[in-house]
Amino acid sequence: MATPEPIGALLLAAGGGSRFVGATHKLLAPLGGQPVVRHVLEAVARSGLSPIIVVTGAVDLGDELTRELPGHPRLVQVHHPQWQRGMASSLHVGFDEARRLCLAAVVVGLGDQPGITSAAWRAVADTPSPLAVATYNGKRRNPVRIHTELWSHLPHEGDEGARTLLRTRPELVTEVACEGSADDIDTIDDVARWQAQLATQREEA
Repeated sequence: MATPEPIGALLLAAGGGSRFVGATHKLLAPLGGQPVVRHVLEAVARSGLSPIIVVTGAVDLGDELTRELPGHPRLVQVHHPQWQRGMASSLHVGFDEARRLCLAAVVVGLGDQPGITSAAWRAVADTPSPLAVATYNGKRRNPVRIHTELWSHLPHEGDEGARTLLRTRPELVTEVACEGSADDIDTIDDVARWQAQLATQREEA
């Protein structure tokens, strides 16, 4: 039996969150009793993916990166001092670390998407495709599994990420239908909406 290729998670958490005007950075905004980014980290950890590479930049996530996570995955923080260059540059900082760790693929997501489930992270990770992308009601969103052979083909500047490659190389892409939501948090209103959803879920539980 062939040895499985080593796969990790790559969480992008470097942006400034300029649209968020709360008292903290959006990743540290309280949501259901803990910071937004903590929800994301715990979902990734519960998927069983390890290592988890976290690219930081604009804000120090502090204790959220040192507190114990479910399953005790290896967590590797990489600071990106030039995070203003955009998400694409943060992605390549993560790729560089993934190469150092000898990973064959990474499953990429964002730190401000708390509705992505651990099952979605796992399903995308387990899809043997150069590009595997989660879909929600037929719409492509995060997370995205990207094989090492494609890392150099992604842009280095701006906020494009893997979208162009997903669009122009359909023969490489496998879609993975997922439950949950890939909606991100950009504003205080987004946090309030998520708070209401969590409250409803608790009432129904």
